[in-house]
Amino acid sequence: MTVSTLVLTRVTATRRSTLVGAGVCLLSFAGFWIAQRLAAVSMIDLMVYRAEGRTVLDGLDLYAMRATRAGLPTTYPPFAAVLFTPLTLLPVPEMRTLATVGNLLLLVAFVHLSLKLTFRDAVRPGAALWVAAIAVWCEPVWTTLRYGQINLLIGVLVLWDLTRRDGHRWAGVGIGLAAAIKLTPALFAVMLLITGLLRFREAGWNPWLRKAAVAVGAFLTASVASAVVLPSDSYRFWTDIVFQADRVGRVEGAANQSLRGVFARALHTTDPSQWWLPVATVVAVAGLAVAVSAARRGRTAEAAMACAATALLISPVSWSHHWVWCVPMVLLLVAHGRTEWAAAMGMTFCSYALWRVPHGAAERLELAQNRSQMVFTALYPTMALGLLVYLAVVGRDERAPADKERAPADYAVAKE
Repeated sequence: MTVSTLVLTRVTATRRSTLVGAGVCLLSFAGFWIAQRLAAVSMIDLMVYRAEGRTVLDGLDLYAMRATRAGLPTTYPPFAAVLFTPLTLLPVPEMRTLATVGNLLLLVAFVHLSLKLTFRDAVRPGAALWVAAIAVWCEPVWTTLRYGQINLLIGVLVLWDLTRRDGHRWAGVGIGLAAAIKLTPALFAVMLLITGLLRFREAGWNPWLRKAAVAVGAFLTASVASAVVLPSDSYRFWTDIVFQADRVGRVEGAANQSLRGVFARALHTTDPSQWWLPVATVVAVAGLAVAVSAARRGRTAEAAMACAATALLISPVSWSHHWVWCVPMVLLLVAHGRTEWAAAMGMTFCSYALWRVPHGAAERLELAQNRSQMVFTALYPTMALGLLVYLAVVGRDERAPADKERAPADYAVAKE
């Protein structure tokens, strides 16, 4: 077989695989679309975003606003509300349709970047379509689209940065903008900064420090720009609203899959701060240590997943739809050859187990959960803690020097 024939055969096989993947993905998305329509999803968070945009255009008090029949408030920084103003240009049905299509496209992009991060050059064409066809049915993704949430957009912004080559001019902008929209991604900038400062002591200016600087610059630019447009709202957010952790919803709710939510349900209280704060502090320090250690060894994927797991665990409220990071977490375990663990994690996030126990806002049923019910509503944090422990053990056992250009072949993950 000649070289040209071999190349043509491979191109044909690649094209066929991509076309089949696209067909499977479209079929899965169509089924998902029908299922969501039959479930009469409200896309309630999207309606809040629209109300925020309308409030900005009308020049009203952003943080006094209440939207939908549930009376939901604004919880994001002012920059997010400014970005939501275009939602007011469309009628509600068209807005919902466009948001769903946009989120499905973002899911494909999120999966593609996740594969690029975890498998690097070993990603096959069309693989993102196959994975996205499955990922759309996991509980965090389903709930993200059900509510019209922006979690996939945040994920794409962060992963875009972390998959750029060293020295890329705009690497860091995504994390900075993500943090300006929703504060939690700022932990990725902290990871970049710590890693960069440690590298600076050894070798001076470096890509990690550059990304951190760009991220901080993008965050400040977005925040200052929104302060110029919304001065009073910005002042109130950064001096008051940012400290109101309970503003976003019930801490004990089953959907709150942070450590704070777990402690609230376990202790049957709406204020678990006595236990949660010290534990969250330890987890924050330990999780960042794992992330920075991985980053210093050139393990960008491991560093990113350790940081994501830490952010979700220590956040006062991490709704179940925030856990779309389960997609790259599962892929990382697959890249490490831990297929059984990846399958267990994947099935956990596809089980919808947290909704199989009594829950309700009016009755506050979660405060009366028994032990078995608590297990079901603590599965996501358990998965994240398990991943952190695993990554810590991998880091401890790894013998490659910190400046090794490629990771050991056993893990099939290469340096960024």
